[in-house]
Amino acid sequence: MTSHETLGVAVIGTGRMGADHVRRINEVISGARVAAVVDIDAARVKHLADGIEGCTAYTDPAAAMDDPGVDAVLIASPGPAHEAALLDAFARDLPVLCEKPLTPDAASALRVLEAEQALGHRRVQVGFMRRYDADYRTLKSLLDQGTYGRPLMLHNKHRNPGSPPGFTNAMMVNDSLVHEIDVTRWLLAEEITAVRVLRPAPTGNAPEGLSDPQLILFETAGGQVVDTELFVNCGFGYQVSCEAVCEGGTARIGDDHGVFSNTAGHWGGAITPGFVERFEEAYDRQVQRWVNATRRGEIEGPSCWDGYAAAAVCEAGVRAQTTGERVAVELIERPALYR
Repeated sequence: MTSHETLGVAVIGTGRMGADHVRRINEVISGARVAAVVDIDAARVKHLADGIEGCTAYTDPAAAMDDPGVDAVLIASPGPAHEAALLDAFARDLPVLCEKPLTPDAASALRVLEAEQALGHRRVQVGFMRRYDADYRTLKSLLDQGTYGRPLMLHNKHRNPGSPPGFTNAMMVNDSLVHEIDVTRWLLAEEITAVRVLRPAPTGNAPEGLSDPQLILFETAGGQVVDTELFVNCGFGYQVSCEAVCEGGTARIGDDHGVFSNTAGHWGGAITPGFVERFEEAYDRQVQRWVNATRRGEIEGPSCWDGYAAAAVCEAGVRAQTTGERVAVELIERPALYR
């Protein structure tokens, strides 16, 4: 397509995240429109499509991709459904923005990686939205420029006010820690080679059986050590921060957001209630950048390799959680397409 044409997007999955992306494409970003919406819930998807001019409702992702108005695909369905949708998109050579995870495990992620390689060109951007957050982008720029010298360590905090029903220890890694996995690889431009998980006495606010908080240690191929405090039932709000410790100084993001006030008898500011509010601008920027690149005929951002590597580290993390041991990360050699 030419850069002046509006991109017709099929949004697959219209739960919380998918519905938010439909709103974002309709109301926030430019250069795209929602041409199709897909969900197994036919009533939900019909109701959504009825409110969007020129949008068609589908229950089958492949049928939506065959819609002549669809130029690209945004996958926001549950992780186990991603592989089939991605392969359908590859069969039609359609560009894709795929919410994380790429797929739920390293073996299926590797299959997707190999299928994209067979096309001979990239088609997928994976939705690791923190790479589009203004603070993280500033920190990445400082590290890339060598402003504080060679990075030696990262200290991460990831706190949620509470975990949803049914949240498990494995989900602590696969759904929460995965973001620190990706930003570690991105900020340091190094692969994670080993994982350890320490489990202190759990908070009384955690549901029975959930070990919360946890302290996770990464080792990287470049010799850096990274720690993450993961606390998903902290009770008071949503906090994400990252401090890079380098040879010539340190840089920290995530501590100060919004207004810091002094009034009679107290001082302070507000704590973000959840991840949507904290990263709303990052989601907007991510989708806008994807649309802009797609209209230029390009693919940028986190790749299938990044999705596969994150899945492999998650698997090592879950094993480390279970065994209490240091677990090495198993990765294939990085293919030329992703170098």
